[in-house]
Amino acid sequence: MRVYPEQLTQQLKKGLCQSYLLFGNEPLLKQECGDQIKQIAQQQGFDERHSFTIDHQLDWNLVLDCCNAMSLFAARQIIELEIPESGLNVNQAKSLLEICNSLHSDILLLITGPRVNKKQESTKWFKVLDSQGLYLPCNTPDPRHLPRFIQARCQQLGLRADHESIQMLAQWHEGNMLALAQSLQKLTLLYPDGELTIVRLEEALSRHNHYTPFQLVDAVLAGQAKRSQRVLRQLEGEGIEATIILRTLQRELTQLYKMQEMGKKGTPLNIIFEQFRVWQNRRKIYIGALHRLPYARVVSLLRLLTQLEIQVKTDFDTKPWPALSALCAEMCGISTHTEPTPF
Repeated sequence: MRVYPEQLTQQLKKGLCQSYLLFGNEPLLKQECGDQIKQIAQQQGFDERHSFTIDHQLDWNLVLDCCNAMSLFAARQIIELEIPESGLNVNQAKSLLEICNSLHSDILLLITGPRVNKKQESTKWFKVLDSQGLYLPCNTPDPRHLPRFIQARCQQLGLRADHESIQMLAQWHEGNMLALAQSLQKLTLLYPDGELTIVRLEEALSRHNHYTPFQLVDAVLAGQAKRSQRVLRQLEGEGIEATIILRTLQRELTQLYKMQEMGKKGTPLNIIFEQFRVWQNRRKIYIGALHRLPYARVVSLLRLLTQLEIQVKTDFDTKPWPALSALCAEMCGISTHTEPTPF
């Protein structure tokens, strides 16, 4: 059964499940949920813990031995399995399924791993474990849901933050949930009355937001001009090389170009998305980008990007960030009157 991290406390009050699946891209949430589960389990007599990483060197017999320790004097055990970023191969999935079938009331299985997609959720081992326990998607909240996430955290800690303070916390800590958790703990110590205002935040905290080039791509695809500029400034401040950003934008523009080409030939949009493996939850921003950036505009932007890349690679004194800023604005649909020089 799928539940979300904020629902875990309520679920644990109903009793422990046989297995827990903690999958996602947010280490903080996986750590907090895992610690919460293990704390309750230890209170109920699960005194032994065995941790294994699933790789080519793992001896699955060691895991099975833990499951088969069922004597009167055997302690209740927590078995932790970590799935690698690459996922499971056929043999590993088969071995994990054997572990699933060996579980009993004195074993609690805790599995952590990367974010999973619909295809992975439909695998046999995942379905078996999901039916036996709880699946907790531990993903970093996206910018739209981050303020609500922060509001809930504040309430748990007895902090009362106004709307402006929540927005500031979201902007300052986007992409860095560990820093957010630390900041909120710091605020509870500094302000025992729990009242949070912008003035107090500015006095107590510094910015901890951390962005990646992929978040910049999401912003430009969604046409979020202000956000894209904020992300770009932060990437510049963190010392990310301009060539990395250029390559990332080039990959997306090239994909949009190929999508537009297929659309001109009459290929249905759902077939285009399937060919480029665009997940269902990302199709909306691609649809917006394809409407905003027709074929001719994408060609023009690719020319701009090519000229900028040549400049960066041949003139080492060039400052590429203003041109990158203009390119991102153009991708968001805002004209900067920047046109490519004819080849």
